[in-house]
Amino acid sequence: MSIAQRGIIIPIKVMINDEGIYCVDGHKRCSACQILEETENREIEVNCMITNDFSKSGSTYWGAHNHH
Repeated sequence: MSIAQRGIIIPIKVMINDEGIYCVDGHKRCSACQILEETENREIEVNCMITNDFSKSGSTYWGAHNHH
């Protein structure tokens, strides 16, 4: 089976930040869908998993109870 027949089975991981949405994992699956959309002239539905961006959280994000 292929993406053209079944679509994307494993969700693509994306991250949302101030600059927009970007792919974290699944670049080749995104590229394959884009090629299919262009060659078959149809939209491909892609399931995405949104991951958190902890870049602004700082060291206090995990709380004061985290003692290694």
